[in-house]
Amino acid sequence: MATASNPKLTDLAALAEAAECLKTLAHPHRLRIVQMLLGGRYTVGELAEACEIPSHMASEHLRLMQRCGFLKPDRQGRCTYYEIAEPHLASIMKCIESRFGCGCG
Repeated sequence: MATASNPKLTDLAALAEAAECLKTLAHPHRLRIVQMLLGGRYTVGELAEACEIPSHMASEHLRLMQRCGFLKPDRQGRCTYYEIAEPHLASIMKCIESRFGCGCG
């Protein structure tokens, strides 16, 4: 039973995994990519253009986020579209936008 002096704490191994994934997310281009993907599916080229970076750099960002389970690819013919695989990213982005502003308006 959790009390004020003894709260129910998350296992340290789980917190270590969370910290690693948050480190991966902690990059302006990756946050921009997540922000975009929360609104729809995009290709590497579209994401690279929005982040103003070369496609190979966008691919590396996508690979890292995919490794954490944040994103999933959807191959359609010669194009691969990326989409959000982790629904909790919406809550994380909402906190970030609330604290730091969305820059709109």
